[in-house]
Amino acid sequence: MQLDDRSNKLLEDIISIPGIKGKDLETKYSLSRRQLGYSFDKINNWLSSNNLPEIIRTKQGHFVVDQSVITKLISTPEKTDFEMSILSEEQRIYLIILMILSNKELSLIHFTSELDVSKNTVLHDLKRVQACVEEYGLNVRYSRRDGYLIEGKEFEIRKLLIKVIYRVLEMPNGEERLNRLATIEKDDVDELIRRIEKVENKLNLKFTDEKIETMPFILTLTLRRIKQGNTIKPFYIHYEELSDTKEYLATEELLYDFETVPMEERLFITLHLLTTNVYWSEFLTQEAIPNLIQAIDNMLRQFEKTACIYLQDRDQLLNKLLLHIKPAYYRIKYQLTEVNESPNTVSDEFKELHHLVRKSTGPLETLIGSQIPETETTYITMLIGGWLTRQGDSIQEKVKAIVVCPRGVSVSRLMYSELRELFPEFVFLDSLSVREFQSYDFDYDIVFSPVFIQTDKKLFITSTFLEREEKFRLRKQVMLELHGYAPSEISIAEVMDIIKKHAVIEDEHNLSKELHAYLKSDNETEIASANDRLVLNLDELITPSRITLAKSAASWEEAIRLSAGPLLESGHIEPQYVEAIVTYDKDPYIVIGPNIAIPHASPDDGVNKVAMSLLRLEEGVEFTADYSINLVIVIAAVDKQQHLRALMQLLKLAGNEDDRNAIIHAENGEEVFSIIKKYSQE
Repeated sequence: MQLDDRSNKLLEDIISIPGIKGKDLETKYSLSRRQLGYSFDKINNWLSSNNLPEIIRTKQGHFVVDQSVITKLISTPEKTDFEMSILSEEQRIYLIILMILSNKELSLIHFTSELDVSKNTVLHDLKRVQACVEEYGLNVRYSRRDGYLIEGKEFEIRKLLIKVIYRVLEMPNGEERLNRLATIEKDDVDELIRRIEKVENKLNLKFTDEKIETMPFILTLTLRRIKQGNTIKPFYIHYEELSDTKEYLATEELLYDFETVPMEERLFITLHLLTTNVYWSEFLTQEAIPNLIQAIDNMLRQFEKTACIYLQDRDQLLNKLLLHIKPAYYRIKYQLTEVNESPNTVSDEFKELHHLVRKSTGPLETLIGSQIPETETTYITMLIGGWLTRQGDSIQEKVKAIVVCPRGVSVSRLMYSELRELFPEFVFLDSLSVREFQSYDFDYDIVFSPVFIQTDKKLFITSTFLEREEKFRLRKQVMLELHGYAPSEISIAEVMDIIKKHAVIEDEHNLSKELHAYLKSDNETEIASANDRLVLNLDELITPSRITLAKSAASWEEAIRLSAGPLLESGHIEPQYVEAIVTYDKDPYIVIGPNIAIPHASPDDGVNKVAMSLLRLEEGVEFTADYSINLVIVIAAVDKQQHLRALMQLLKLAGNEDDRNAIIHAENGEEVFSIIKKYSQE
């Protein structure tokens, strides 16, 4: 008799967690009282069949376990045979796949004998095996001559084999099972371990213990398949990308006496070394992956902006992330992420943090040319979360806000952007429609919305477009409601005087400038008193000389440079402003409508005078996988006020499909400007 997966887990918890109650198990595994009782009966039947005392359940819901049961089931060398007989259905499936991939002429009797189950159980398991291998585009076939085979592309078989090796090694006595079922000689494994240690010295790094444990078996079975003629066909791994790496040289050292290993196989083994996690490396260069360090740095900047957190010792964190992201780059690019053993779920503590990390991975996705899988973002979240805990920061301790707006994507995004600027100390998780809000499952503290919505959290009704006085009143209202006070104006000069008392300032001018940039968004007096600034219309900012018509752009970065060209020529912006946009601006909220985006950077990045410029592309340029952009409007703002009327007029234009399409298909700049003038009167 075999225990099913659920009964196995319940038995493990009853034995390993003293004092656990039936209700605890019901909650943990989402079971009804009847389901728990059914599994409990199965556990006792299984114990009886193995000549062990049954477990008694008290009226208070506790479990009484005889010491002989605990002794028998606790992992000790003397109990190896007994432990090996307790296999879940999932474990049997992985063992069957291992046997098929490692042996020839297997029949049902081999499986029933090895797994100690009935013929019907094995037939059921083989159906599950078929479902498992189909995920890799493979198929299980049986013939009287060859027995059971797994057929399909060898590259996919290798991916499956690597995953199976990981899973088998996780089982009790996994290494012994692997050696026996795959007929692996210990001397062969020991020799590969010695070679791998030499590779570590050559590469000046240390692989994780888990990888050192698995790599000899992966290489052994890979080399066996090559010897049997099961080789990888020429495929999409680029020789030029991998042959210049130190890992390729290390592969040559691993295989120095294997003369018949084809080039494609050497590249596959190189790829395996490149995708292998390390916990230490003496040299972290980007010679093999240009711009990787810059992409990680941009990701961290985007995260800081989104999460309203300043990362301390960011260079150390960057290096820590690089240790993981370098192998992840190759895993993602060559579709090997399913063999990565990163966890695929995050704890409740990091749930919102994970959401913000996911929103910040754009620079990495752009570099790799592919979306970052959930397993990889989860691991990045854990690394950043651990770093924040170390420096005493927590997303949980910050005020988390959402914006709920029923009035379309463009207006919703403008509200989100304006409120995020007004409350820089809050974490803004999302901008949602009312329908999305009703099924939103992240934890939040406050809601901003132009309409009343049903919520048990603090709700602040606000206009979709806030005038200066409204911003002042809203900020004061929110701060009084949350904290019981409204912050007063902060004097930069007084802050500088305090700093001078306790520190030596090397660059007083730039320190004052950065303090002003950081604190001015929190200055209600500035919002309230900025009443004499010029407010401009759309046709005053996008003039005919700032309209560029082009057929296409090779990339999003080229589109930004084309659009910003007239502003550079006129001196409204400096070259570093364009570079700042190209480097940092991948925020999806700059897409204000179908086919239209408004890339911009901070005024401090090089704006001399407020202006806008428009690029019209006949053929859309890809911004992300979700957006193709035909109209790129670069905004150069000197403050938060002068361009807002023009921005509202632009949003109305973006919401009108006919006028939007008319600009996209315009014959000349005069046609474009006539449409802009129409909205400038509103």
